[in-house]
Amino acid sequence: MLSKTGDSSGLSGPRRSLTALAVGSVVLAGAALWTSAYVKSPAQAAADAGPPAPDVLTAPVERRVLSDTVVTRGTVSASQTVDIASAAVAVDGGAKPVVTKVLARSGQTFEAGRVLFEVSGRPVLALRGGLPVYRDLKPGAHGEDVRQLQRALRDLGHPAGTDTPGRYGPGTKKAVAAFYASIGYDPVNVDTAAADDARREVGHAQRELDRLRDRNGSADDLRYAREDLADARSALGRAEAVSGPMVPASEVVFLSGFPARVDSLTAKVGGSVGEKLATVSAGQLVLKGSLGLQDKGLVRPGQKVAMLSEVTGDELTGRVAAVADTPAAPDGDADGEDGGASAEGYAVTVKPDSALPARLVGQDVRLTVEAASSGTKVLVVPVSAISAGADSRTTVTVLGRSGDRRRVEVRPGTSGDGYTEVTPVGGARLSAGEKVVVGVARGDGAAR
Repeated sequence: MLSKTGDSSGLSGPRRSLTALAVGSVVLAGAALWTSAYVKSPAQAAADAGPPAPDVLTAPVERRVLSDTVVTRGTVSASQTVDIASAAVAVDGGAKPVVTKVLARSGQTFEAGRVLFEVSGRPVLALRGGLPVYRDLKPGAHGEDVRQLQRALRDLGHPAGTDTPGRYGPGTKKAVAAFYASIGYDPVNVDTAAADDARREVGHAQRELDRLRDRNGSADDLRYAREDLADARSALGRAEAVSGPMVPASEVVFLSGFPARVDSLTAKVGGSVGEKLATVSAGQLVLKGSLGLQDKGLVRPGQKVAMLSEVTGDELTGRVAAVADTPAAPDGDADGEDGGASAEGYAVTVKPDSALPARLVGQDVRLTVEAASSGTKVLVVPVSAISAGADSRTTVTVLGRSGDRRRVEVRPGTSGDGYTEVTPVGGARLSAGEKVVVGVARGDGAAR
């Protein structure tokens, strides 16, 4: 008879392990089932929650003066800029002409008749006039440049007397001589030797006629002597008409307006002549800028312009004087020096309301053009508040305090700075302070 040993359950060791494993698996499976039913990841929780309720974005209806502006850059320059380069000829038997005095300085303003330099002891000065010098102005000459000289001398107190305007006669010679004396120089005289010879011929002819008269010469001899004297006097008149004080082209530059300005100065005492001595500018200072194609249609003559120099802090006003019809390449583009990086622009000229200070010459300034303006306070809404339907009606949506919405038909007007002028039509009501819908925001804060 066999006896019983081991666990009272009657299970051997291996069977007990297998049973425990099975029970553990059941427990784990149940836990997993509970977790999947009641515990969720953040992503799953967000997905199950669905999209958040949308909310509208609003902006108030306002009353304000509305303007649309175009901002560009411009450069201050004078209406006339001239390089002065003396063309003085050699003096004293071939001596090389040199600068002997510099009487101007860079940045200086000066009036008409002012001597700026001396070259080999001769003055270089400026007079008023729009026609550039292209020849020496001598006695006997005639033309518009002579008329210009006569006007310039008259303005300085030296009128040309009875000379016909545009003809360099005795009155103009007297005026030139008086002007040179007033600035401390002797005038350059031309053809004086020929006039002196003609005077001597007149003297000879007069003495011959007197001799024949004293000796009771024949009638023929007296007639011939009188004819010789008349011819000599005619020759003297012609010689005197083309002789006397002149204005050499090397001694004068004509500028359109005064006071003029010395923009840059390169002349030095002892320096050789032939190269540029200085650059001067005259006339009212103007602003010239450039517009891109997208702005060209917005800018028109007569529009207001605000000017700001970031360098000096000057703030001035002006108006658009002209806008080019065709684009022009910026400086350097013609030769490809900038690699084509700059775009073509439409030149715009601005006329200042008051004289610009000389310190702004050559400066780059900011130009703000008032392309459009309501003039007075008008009803405005953000551009995004306006919608257009298939029926071409333009409307805004007003959000009431209780959340109700109503559409208001409007007629758009001036736009600028993100706002548009609106006028209710068809008897609709729209008042400043009301809220208009400009968009819808999702619950995550993003607008649509």
